[in-house]
Amino acid sequence: MSFSNLELKEFESQGKYFNFQGHSIFYRTIGEGEVLFLLHGYPFNSFDWSLVIPKISENRKIILLDFLGMGFSDKPKNHKYSFEEYAELVNAVAKHLNIKEADILAHDLAVSVVQEMLASPDKNSFKIQSVAFMNGGLFTDVYKPRMIQRLLSQTPDVIGKFLSKKMSRKSVEVSLFKVFGPNTQPASSWLEIFWEVLNHKEGKSIAYLIGRLVFDKVHYQKRWIGAMSNTEIPFCYICGPADLRIQTQVDIWQIVF
Repeated sequence: MSFSNLELKEFESQGKYFNFQGHSIFYRTIGEGEVLFLLHGYPFNSFDWSLVIPKISENRKIILLDFLGMGFSDKPKNHKYSFEEYAELVNAVAKHLNIKEADILAHDLAVSVVQEMLASPDKNSFKIQSVAFMNGGLFTDVYKPRMIQRLLSQTPDVIGKFLSKKMSRKSVEVSLFKVFGPNTQPASSWLEIFWEVLNHKEGKSIAYLIGRLVFDKVHYQKRWIGAMSNTEIPFCYICGPADLRIQTQVDIWQIVF
């Protein structure tokens, strides 16, 4: 597989692929010790963790994966993406690697995936030891999607598909700058890598399909929050202070949990 960025090429070459329901899924293991899943958000990928992996993997076995439709994994166009399928994918990777128990650090979209796993304990192939949720919308009724998300994913298929294909690198970067804090803006090299991975296997053209998941969450919230309230698995919520949209989430978290 050829990538123009050498750092990205090396990262991908150190991973492997396995078949999940007819689709090729990228995963990678790093280090030894107690297992920790690092689960990425949308529209990102496992490379996002590259800066923290050296430190975290000093005494941990890290497992990375790219969700279907993102990263290095396959990106089917005529597909119904769902939280249930993503939860099943995490369990499939664990089973493939013979993982019996693990901690999970979940970012953004992956927060909802892990909520689904907590709500479906009988379907999990491994014991979840603990969970750290990071900058994700736990409470859908107060979550405020960005305008680009609404344009891509709350419009008819033909419009979402058209906008996804026409998204320019500049428009994507403007949206990304808003995700980062003022003192942690992404380097040009990272933006270059992000753009290359996004376009890998024509991933940009299906961005609207996965983006729609954020609007599906309203149907899951009661069940997910109920599962979190009743689980014995320890969990915490990590939020970057520069993410102003998340403050309401934190306020409700302190009331509910």
